[in-house]
Amino acid sequence: MNKIIIDEDFWNIFPDAQINIMLLKDIDNHPKENQTDFYDNMLEQAGDKAQKYLTNESFKDNLVVANWREAYQNFKKKKGARSSIEALLKRVDQGKGVGSINPLVDLYNSISLEYGVPVGGEDTDAIKGDLHLGVAKGGEAFYPLGDDKNEPALLGEVLYYDDDGAVCRCLNWRDGKRTMLTDDTKNAVMVMESVNKEQNEIIDEAMLQLQKSIKDNLNVEGKIFKLNKNNSVIGE
Repeated sequence: MNKIIIDEDFWNIFPDAQINIMLLKDIDNHPKENQTDFYDNMLEQAGDKAQKYLTNESFKDNLVVANWREAYQNFKKKKGARSSIEALLKRVDQGKGVGSINPLVDLYNSISLEYGVPVGGEDTDAIKGDLHLGVAKGGEAFYPLGDDKNEPALLGEVLYYDDDGAVCRCLNWRDGKRTMLTDDTKNAVMVMESVNKEQNEIIDEAMLQLQKSIKDNLNVEGKIFKLNKNNSVIGE
């Protein structure tokens, strides 16, 4: 990956948005045999904390869910696409919990649940050229996790993309397997989005906590950047 660029057409849709970025280098993301219970317990505790976002009997009327569904009305999306935080909260609401994947993913999922914010991560060594957040021209190649079939982006869809196609579709709905975080990931970018001023303070706090959690558990100090419409590029 070279630069991270938030395109102007994204700000046209979400002028008050803020994108928090954390860059990580020289990670050892292999699960340690003696840490299996640690990550399982961490995710379980985060799920318990997430119950505070599920106080309404109707799942869709809970504030976090409703706010992100409203945001998703502002762009073209695949039928049924929902924010990543809604997907996690849905599992909690249904009593399924969130399973362990690998250390980085577990750490960001736990923060996502605790703070009620979408969090994602990509392997920067797998990103070709610059990583953009913008609006799809339509047809950007995308191979979702667990599927070998191309599911290209739709015209007008908000997405992360690089020179080889879509990286994450429908803003924060679904990552592709090409750039996903794996046990072998060495360098990564972590991302949190807010779409209004009220959410900015929450993702600031959440990103600091994620930085601390990664430092405590993986011994890597992440570098944090905040992007808005007046400051839309990281890197040279």
